[in-house]
Amino acid sequence: MTKDTSKSDRTRQFIVERTAPVFNEKGYVGTTLTDLTRITGLTKGSIYGNFENKDEVALAAFDYNFERITDYVKVRILAKENSIERLLVYPEVYRDFLTIPLLKAGCPILNTATEADDTHPQLRERAARALDFWKKALENQIKRGIARGEIKADTNATEVSVILMSLIEGAIMQAKASGSPVELRIAMSYLEKLIISLRV
Repeated sequence: MTKDTSKSDRTRQFIVERTAPVFNEKGYVGTTLTDLTRITGLTKGSIYGNFENKDEVALAAFDYNFERITDYVKVRILAKENSIERLLVYPEVYRDFLTIPLLKAGCPILNTATEADDTHPQLRERAARALDFWKKALENQIKRGIARGEIKADTNATEVSVILMSLIEGAIMQAKASGSPVELRIAMSYLEKLIISLRV
């Protein structure tokens, strides 16, 4: 890697890291070029010298936001051995998501899917792929639990995964809209009971 290439990569990464929270909070349409230059301290030419257009920045920002949340949850999951305890990480994390800096603006999948469903096919596709990745990860955790004799053998991994994701995303939407954690905590307490009921 040349010195110029590594500098270019560092600049791209800097732009993504600085703009990712703005895109997650304000959305694609709501984020302007002025926002990008203000938050990075770079000129329009510097930004578009590293990215072809705003679309490319937004896609990279979504990937970055999703990766950060995935890593945040993954570290906590891998710290547990039992499959039920691993699944319980989700209600534990999302119960207080409004107080977690990287989650404060909301779930990037929900935010992006809601905004981009009819307006930005590439972002919608990114959100759909992220949801599919999450669902498969959950299904694998449940199948692991069944194989280890920790989760009931007749548990439908796909069904549980879809319900878990829907409860989390729906509760986040309510919490963001109301600015209150009440409904979120109710939903996460219910999710805890649901997960515990899967235990052998």
